[in-house]
Amino acid sequence: MEDTQQHDAGGVIEITRQSSSMGLIIRQKEPDNLESPFLPVDSFLTPTELFYIRSHFAAPKLDLVSYQLHIDGAVRNPLSLSYRQLRDMPSETRVAILECAGNSRVFLAPQVEGAQWELGAVGNAEWTGVPLRALLERAGIEKDGCEIVLEGADRGTPKEKPVPPGPISYARSLRRDKATQRDVLIAYQMNGRDLSQDHGYPVRAIVPGHYGMASVKWLTGIHVVRQPFQGYWQTTDYGYWDYLDGQPVRCALGEIQLKSEIARPAVYEMLEPNRVYTVCGAAWAGETEVSEIAVSTDGGQTWAPAEFLDIVQRHAWRRWKFDWLVPKQPGRYTLLARATDARGGTQPDEHDQNYGTYVINHPLPIDVFVAPNML
Repeated sequence: MEDTQQHDAGGVIEITRQSSSMGLIIRQKEPDNLESPFLPVDSFLTPTELFYIRSHFAAPKLDLVSYQLHIDGAVRNPLSLSYRQLRDMPSETRVAILECAGNSRVFLAPQVEGAQWELGAVGNAEWTGVPLRALLERAGIEKDGCEIVLEGADRGTPKEKPVPPGPISYARSLRRDKATQRDVLIAYQMNGRDLSQDHGYPVRAIVPGHYGMASVKWLTGIHVVRQPFQGYWQTTDYGYWDYLDGQPVRCALGEIQLKSEIARPAVYEMLEPNRVYTVCGAAWAGETEVSEIAVSTDGGQTWAPAEFLDIVQRHAWRRWKFDWLVPKQPGRYTLLARATDARGGTQPDEHDQNYGTYVINHPLPIDVFVAPNML
């Protein structure tokens, strides 16, 4: 199937759906934006080959021999580290989920511009690297350093208006309190192997609990700044509207919001009547843990608890299952999943328009059909 695009007054809506040779679904070409087939989520860790790929510009090719990671700005001892020097530092390994902030955009109605991600712009992987905090301690962060800007080697001109006057590098910032938490990594391995080109080789950031745009790939610069960073990817794109003293203000997206997805059955799957069918999926949160999961098989009128398959592990997803006795009555049925977190929060009933085309974390309807009983 060839790529197709639909144009409207607001820009380009990417409606391509094409399977790649890797088993990923092409959502956009040049740069590559590929979606994982969310069905059936049968492993705790997403295989690297099936992990979604989100790129803003063409992937840069960095040479290990000349590679340098520069740490500068509001620090007492600016430094540059080679790849070998970084690998020689004490490392840590942890599991963390990454989710594109636009995951599930296809569920918004009417259709909005942007890559039409379904359920698979999310993955759970094991990452190995050096805590960012250790690098900042070595550089000697100044007391008035308030944010840490992570800059990648990928560079180009964005499409979202207002467009910058020239090419820019992809860069995002973290507040100091988040950047200095030990779980934030400068990673060089994914699932026990060196990073692949599409996933940020040779070095990337991993920011557990935050949407994937914070985990900058092809990392070459760590800049400590004394004023809040106002870069393109912090304000124009990956932002949302909030209110300060009753006035709307633009804020940067950050923490992943509580969410659950149904992996099985697939949309419009035909089910046999009067048989037990195991509905399954996964749920995750940002800076808290998923504590409960419930499933509705009647469009949200009633809910029943589902069973978790994974123990609580902060910043990782929890897979779950629900055994459903499929009704005898043929017809169309709407399935929903709804998670609750350790703070007592639940998923919202509908999409918050202040987030625009991002943070689609309301229960997503999966419509299925029960076939007539042919006996």
